[in-house]
Parts: sequence; structure tokens; C-alpha cells
Amino acid sequence: MRQEVVLAMLAKEPSHGYELRTRLRDALGPLGDAMNAGQVYVTLTRLEKAGLLTVEKSDGSDPPDRSDRSDRSDRSDRKVYALTAGGQQRVAEWIAEVAWPRPDLAEFHLKLIAAASAGLADPLSIVDAQRRELLRRLRDAQRAAMAEPDRSDAALLLEGIVLRLQADLRWLEACEKNWTHRRSRS
Repeated sequence: MRQEVVLAMLAKEPSHGYELRTRLRDALGPLGDAMNAGQVYVTLTRLEKAGLLTVEKSDGSDPPDRSDRSDRSDRSDRKVYALTAGGQQRVAEWIAEVAWPRPDLAEFHLKLIAAASAGLADPLSIVDAQRRELLRRLRDAQRAAMAEPDRSDAALLLEGIVLRLQADLRWLEACEKNWTHRRSRS
């Protein structure tokens, strides 16, 4: 889990770990369902050790963690996490940073070229298998997006996933055309 996401979620107000986990799940919609609760707590511990969070013990008056199987509503030892000045600075720098994944050689393309060069597999079969997987993922993402309320954060994230999968499918078409053209020249 990106540390900056956790810091940003704490920028609004200090929170217990379970509150933070709930806010992340709510913001991410179905994408948050796969989030491991342990990841949040590991990230909080790392951020505390890095001096980006402070931790105080709760007074026990906060609502219980409904997802916790044990009744912790009477515990006064729950931790409340808050940003330090360094944590606030790191969030501000992260938000101001203009970043996008760098264009890079896709593992799929490397696999395609290696398999074709070594005669291990038919490149068009590899493209077809990849296309089937991307279509399955696209269908799942579209279903999840339709289940989300319009203009929600999760719907926007899912739209981005759908658009990237569609772009990957167009790229597979280009790969298929390339390998088909190579075959016709041989």
C-alpha cells in the first residue's frame, strides 16, 4: 500500500486504524475489497517509525470496530494516528508531484518476442490468450463500474481501469497485425 495514500487519508483528521481502513474501502469501492487490513497497519507502523505519524492512545469513547470479531468497544488502548509536520509535508509534496507511469517494455511484449524468437510458441496464440484475459478483466471492471454510484471516487477509478484495458486491447490488435504481416512476408 502506498504510504502517501495513508498519509493523505489522515490529512483530514486523526483516525484509528479501523476508521482509516473503512475510509479507504469506501473511497475505493470494489477495489478496496481486495485490500488486506494488515497492509494498513503495517503501513501505519512504518510511517510512525519514519516520524511521519504520531500515535496516541484513545480514551475508549469512540465507536467499536464493526469488522473486528472481538468486542473491543470497551478498550481504551486503541491507537489514534495523526500526521506530524513531516507527514503533512510529504503529503503536500506527493499531491503536487506530477507523475505517470513511465513507458516501459511490457512483460507481455518481451514474452511474445522471446517465445517467437526461440520458437517456443506461436506469437498469435500468445496474443489470443492475452486478449481473452484482458477481455475477462474488462468485463469484470465494467460490471463493477456499473454497480458504483455515478460520479463516485470508486466509479472514476474503475473508469480509468476500463480505459487502460481498452488501450491494452488496441495494442494487442497492433501486435496481431504486426505478427500477421511478418508471417505473410515469410
